Amino acid sequence: MDSAIRDPAAAKRAAGYQAAERVKEGMIIGLGTGSTVMYTMERLSQRIHEGLTIAGIPTSFQTAIRAREYGIPLTTLDDHPVIDLAIDGADEVDPLLRLIKGRGAAHTREKCVAAAARQFIVVVDEQKMVPCLEGLVPVEIIPFAIQPVMDQITAMGGIPVLREGVKKDGPVITDNMNFIIDARFETIGEPEKLEASIGLIPGVVESGLFCGFTHKTTVIVGDEKKCRIIP
Repeated sequence: MDSAIRDPAAAKRAAGYQAAERVKEGMIIGLGTGSTVMYTMERLSQRIHEGLTIAGIPTSFQTAIRAREYGIPLTTLDDHPVIDLAIDGADEVDPLLRLIKGRGAAHTREKCVAAAARQFIVVVDEQKMVPCLEGLVPVEIIPFAIQPVMDQITAMGGIPVLREGVKKDGPVITDNMNFIIDARFETIGEPEKLEASIGLIPGVVESGLFCGFTHKTTVIVGDEKKCRIIP
């Protein structure tokens, strides 16, 4: 049985820790949102206690809260519009290192941070590696434009569903006070084209397709015994 299936937490920990080892003294780093990056912060906390000096830019309230608990100093893109690297997870990664992100509803801030970074490190377990991107594409939208956006996504071949809260009545509210639509596409033959087309819809803030960072992306695929680095 594949080790990632046997113990996904161990695989995520291995990938997260490996990413933390790539952080160097004095770096400004983007801190993504999600369970795998939490392991990165866990290891960074240990390294800070050992004398490492860094600052992080969180991509969500959740990440900011956890970073403070770990004793990781925080800063902002206003203070550091260009940063050394960003570390984040992904929901899907294809062979060209294009991504789908956003199941944590933080993809807009994650994309801003990834764009600002000189290097983009993506930490995943083996199950996130796919032959082609497909399925749900999260789309952050302003509440004012929900129906027109859903209509246009439908016209593009998607099936849009407003994401509902868990333990909360009504829609999910992002850290930017917007809504999330999960748009299902059975196949995504041209991810770059779809990302651009969704981005042109009035009312869309950002989609969870990440196709523009492949030139600076390194993927760390976690395993219980040894991580795989791509490329």
